[in-house]
Amino acid sequence: MATELTPFYLTTPIYYVNDAPHIGHAYTTVAADVLTRWHRQRQHDVWFLTGTDEHGEKVMRTAHANGVTPQQWADKLVKESWLPVLDTIDARNDDFIRTTEQRHERAVQKFISQLHDQGDIYQGSYEGPYCVGCEEYKLPSELLDGTGEFDGQKLCPLHGRPVEMLAEQNWFFNLSQYGEKLLALYEEHPEFVQPASARNEVIGFVKQGLQDLSISRSTFDWGVPVPWDPTHVMYVWFDALLNYITALGWGSDDPTAQERFDKFWPASVHLVGKDILRFHAVIWPAMLMAAGLPLPTTVFAHGWLLVGGEKMSKSKLTGIAPSDIIDHFGSDAFRYYFMRAISFGQDGSFSWEDMSAQYNAALANGWGNLASRLAAMVNKYFDGTLPQVGDLTDAEHHVHQVAATAVTNAEAAIDAISPTRAIEAVWTLVDALNMYITEQEPWKVAKDPEQTRPGGRLATILVTAAEGLRALAVLLNPVMPQAASKLWESLGAEEHLGALDAQPTSDAARFGQLPVGTTITKGTVLFPRLEDPDTTSK
Repeated sequence: MATELTPFYLTTPIYYVNDAPHIGHAYTTVAADVLTRWHRQRQHDVWFLTGTDEHGEKVMRTAHANGVTPQQWADKLVKESWLPVLDTIDARNDDFIRTTEQRHERAVQKFISQLHDQGDIYQGSYEGPYCVGCEEYKLPSELLDGTGEFDGQKLCPLHGRPVEMLAEQNWFFNLSQYGEKLLALYEEHPEFVQPASARNEVIGFVKQGLQDLSISRSTFDWGVPVPWDPTHVMYVWFDALLNYITALGWGSDDPTAQERFDKFWPASVHLVGKDILRFHAVIWPAMLMAAGLPLPTTVFAHGWLLVGGEKMSKSKLTGIAPSDIIDHFGSDAFRYYFMRAISFGQDGSFSWEDMSAQYNAALANGWGNLASRLAAMVNKYFDGTLPQVGDLTDAEHHVHQVAATAVTNAEAAIDAISPTRAIEAVWTLVDALNMYITEQEPWKVAKDPEQTRPGGRLATILVTAAEGLRALAVLLNPVMPQAASKLWESLGAEEHLGALDAQPTSDAARFGQLPVGTTITKGTVLFPRLEDPDTTSK
């Protein structure tokens, strides 16, 4: 586990602005947000970067098809779609990088000039099949044979669209020189590519032999100009990958930016979708090696969100806007569902019916009902203030142990980049508290006057439940910040313990933190019961 003094820098991919974001994009950003919020809850110094990739032929073609310039298109999409969705999903990013910003373009030109000057870039020619959707040359062995309207053509396996044969005189990065160094990296630092299945895929790819990478284009002009050859613009991926250091301040003359880079680089985690793994696990470390810069700790490739068995995609009409779901269930439920229902690192299917079932079972009937019952009983039996706890029994000690184990296991899961397992660990405490209340039957205990006095059995039961809910507010704050904040307020915790964000996760399972006399209010229902959504038009 990282120490309190270790900065934590996490990035999402920067997303193409050829269309508005769908829940596949939101899935990655929510995972990044949960991980960084957890590290903040640990009281670590955190930097969370996301942003948009605005260059390349795909963006240019989309803009022209809509009758505007690429810059106008990017500005419109960022303003109207990409920035607003961060608020919709409650993302708490520290920076948002756009590859059309001057801070990025200047640093990119500085980087490529350094590699050119030291002999890592040369001029050559290339001809091969190119997928505009991927912005990538494809190997012939990767292509699929077209059928139907695409009969006789070769298709990109990801987009299912015909590739184009391109022949260009370009500038090349000598990627082939770095194969052995990359293989040594994967062997000496297996944590560099995760999960293990992704690492094995990358190792197999590199062992086949690497080709030098074409890093410029001359057939269109929407990109960062090559400094020594303005007839060429940089290959969009070579430009885009550099955002992870340009956003921090690499190449800047601003001392504050340089300090930020020195503090947070190398990155702790790059979160990426598995379809862009090779760019991040092969090309990106080779670029950094060439520049003499430290390598990130981990590139983590998560799986795809599937709808109807297919990867989420606007072009295939399987894209769903995050607001379509959040307008009904709320952002907390959205964050919970996608982080728990789909094992992070693997593919997973989304359905409205499954989300509705999990909302009712885990959130409304599970955590939400637990909070409501506790507040109602404290108000009914002790006029809304926490009483003095009495003697503890094995039942209370069991709850304490479940809480301690939940913290230990959740912390380990976060370090393993598994928000899914972290939530599962925390939920053992939700389940244990619900079982505790059911078995202890405080409504029956309340009928005995001897047990309702301060320090009696009823007080012990309700204080134990309140302390368990306090721990849950801390542990679930990174996942469901709105509900956790409401619970923290309901428990009267801020007055006595301070801000929720300031509570370290490591101390969450220490019972006895809420003092006697703490006011417990009923507050708003954390997760109100919902009618099943009408999904016929979705």
